[in-house]
Amino acid sequence: MIFRGADNNLKKLVGTACLTKRLGKKGDGRYVIITVAHNFMKDKRILYVSSEVIPYLPETEISSMSFEAPRMVNKQGGQIRIFMPRYGNINERRHQLHEVIRLSGINLVINDLDMPLIIKVASIPKERIQVYFIDNEDYFKRKATLTDENGELFKDNDERAIFFAKGVIETVKKLNWSPDIIHVHGWLASLLPMYLREYYKDEPLFKESKVITSVYKQSFDESLNKELIDKVKFDEINDVHLQNLKVPNYVNLIKTAIDFSDGLIKGSEKLPEELDNYIAKSEKPVLEYQYPEAFSEAYTEF
Repeated sequence: MIFRGADNNLKKLVGTACLTKRLGKKGDGRYVIITVAHNFMKDKRILYVSSEVIPYLPETEISSMSFEAPRMVNKQGGQIRIFMPRYGNINERRHQLHEVIRLSGINLVINDLDMPLIIKVASIPKERIQVYFIDNEDYFKRKATLTDENGELFKDNDERAIFFAKGVIETVKKLNWSPDIIHVHGWLASLLPMYLREYYKDEPLFKESKVITSVYKQSFDESLNKELIDKVKFDEINDVHLQNLKVPNYVNLIKTAIDFSDGLIKGSEKLPEELDNYIAKSEKPVLEYQYPEAFSEAYTEF
């Protein structure tokens, strides 16, 4: 089996009534789980939030999974939406991005500054999948993703992460689209689970939404701006939730995402030992790493 504590954890993700009904009819645990999962995907609303998605950025574990997972769910009859940052090195003409005026125009407050939110969309060719891009000239106009020409992290990556998290949630609110599942990929999206559960905790649109975070191998060794914790405190998020952000390195950013997630997926074969241990202690549903040829079935079952 690919689940740890499958019965109780599935109750959290698919609902007690659904699980109890099927357990009453069948005695084979694996058969029951597959039945629940396959029915679970159809017509479910799944929001994918990722720092990178192919074909807009080069192929990596994150960009590939952020494309393959929604494509699979889309084929199974699920309703999906994908959000990613509109980095300046994404060719807007080639990928036919265009601004959505009705979704743009609001200002997001980041560290007591008003930052305009611009929303652009594009469709992945042949897949009938629409991708929404979070944009802002100060944060995303530069012709790079997360590092400069010397490979150094941008000093404002902390603010970019906050802006991305808020921008996604505010846009989904404008769309009035209530997702059943929010699937998070990449450290730039790692603050979204916390903001959803704390800053937007009274937003009824997300009351029933479950958050799944995919955890990948370590992608940088430095830390983000140490003022990140103060910028998050400005949004009146309780200090008790911010202990991991005192040192905003890769591992601690992902720990923060884990704390506010309902389920976890190991997206890399090897993770930092500290993260492996943290995941194990979280006692949350975990989908272990799957090789590409086995991922489709395992993901659907999860």
